[in-house]
Amino acid sequence: MAKKHTNANLGVEKELWAVANKLRASGGISAADYRKVVVGLIFLKYASDSFEWKYEELVAEGDGFEEEKDAYTMDNIFFVPKEARWSHIASHAHTPEIGQVIDDAMRAIEKENKSFKGVLPMNYANSDIDKQTLGEVVDMFTNNINLRDHNDEMDLLGRTYEYFIEQFAAVEGQKGGEFYTPTSIVKTIVAVLKPFKGRVYDPACGSGGMFVQSAKFVKEHAGNIDDISIFGQEMNPDTWKMAKMNMAIRGVEANFGEYPANTFTNDLHKHLKADFIMANPPFNVKDWGADKLKDDLRWKYGTPPNGNANYAWMQHMISHLTPNGKIGLVLANGSLSSSQSGEGDIRKAIIEDDLIEGIVALPTNLFYSVTIPACIWFISRNKKQKGKTVFIDARKMGELVDRKHRDFSEEDIAKIAETFEAFQNGTLEDEKGFCAVVTTEDISKQDYILTPGRYVGIEEQEDDGELFEEKMKRLTSELSELFERSHELEKEIKERLGAIGFEI
Repeated sequence: MAKKHTNANLGVEKELWAVANKLRASGGISAADYRKVVVGLIFLKYASDSFEWKYEELVAEGDGFEEEKDAYTMDNIFFVPKEARWSHIASHAHTPEIGQVIDDAMRAIEKENKSFKGVLPMNYANSDIDKQTLGEVVDMFTNNINLRDHNDEMDLLGRTYEYFIEQFAAVEGQKGGEFYTPTSIVKTIVAVLKPFKGRVYDPACGSGGMFVQSAKFVKEHAGNIDDISIFGQEMNPDTWKMAKMNMAIRGVEANFGEYPANTFTNDLHKHLKADFIMANPPFNVKDWGADKLKDDLRWKYGTPPNGNANYAWMQHMISHLTPNGKIGLVLANGSLSSSQSGEGDIRKAIIEDDLIEGIVALPTNLFYSVTIPACIWFISRNKKQKGKTVFIDARKMGELVDRKHRDFSEEDIAKIAETFEAFQNGTLEDEKGFCAVVTTEDISKQDYILTPGRYVGIEEQEDDGELFEEKMKRLTSELSELFERSHELEKEIKERLGAIGFEI
């Protein structure tokens, strides 16, 4: 049976993206500005449709409260004035003023809903945006997102927002990594941590993907979304705005602080103790402000070097844990073995404090923004298996979904989560090349290096029945042919360069 990918079963979302992408191709608008335009429209459609559903309900009740703001805010629904309702926008879709109409709608929503002041995009009247194509995009949302069931429509809008952000990350490449963590990585963290109840925190929250998957997890396991409280911080203003809209579209309340801010120098949740912390902070950040934070109380295990913020992020998160709190943290592989500038000593201290529950080595090409190898650290204040750590080498897992990008399948994610659960229950058996349970004492013998390959070993290969001498003859023959072909290519390249006046 074929494996199910985490972005499988895309229907309307993919069609919507294909049409919306015409907007970027129609003029001189940058990918980043285009992103703001489209996600803003998704939010506007959500806000208007949520209002309309409630409006019709109030009209049916017949008490005359349909234009009363409190009747909406008490149900966590944005009050949308007439000039911002989608019916008004759709009626102007094919007029030269459509850009101004949308900008005015955004202003009207902000005016009525103070928590979104300064959040919504208002650049639709920009001369770089082709108004005919913008009108087509409005038509697209009008015709394709108009379902009978309110919950189905909200789910579609949420999925569309998530899919669009993923596509923007792919288009923007390195910049995309600033606001998007691949869904399969987020799902893996959530599947291991199982955030059913409590405070969930992400100090580098991007567009809020960790929270989206947490909310999905609770819903899929028959939990109550009101049982989790969400806290996040993001320093990029545009990304912070995306996160606020993302949560609004999901109908999830979240505290992202009143403004974007640097987590290290301006911790907006300084007194928060979280039950679950999930994060994919930027890798290997230099000059992050260590000189201003030398005596910071967060550096319990040692002062992180200014040349790399990895252990600053880790210690910041540990400082925010409850006594039973857990962390799922994505970092570059260098964090597992680096010994320069005191990082090895910090890692040793954290290991000796029995905080490292597990390490997962990730395959390449999972990220849009970076190609360097990465891993997930699972950290726990109160491990079930004291003095032990589980190592998982998932580098061979996942499949390419296009030429450059790999995803974990649902089966891959389940296998990793089940491996952790078996470890926590004390029933996990080592699997050569995949997983191993290791004592802190044995980790110390490896100089506190946490690279999974050191502990899981190499997968045993089945004997293919081919005699050694025959295999070596075959392989050396194939190698000889490859060498011969390489010499031919080298000669051809020299000739071609010579023909245009260059010599090697």
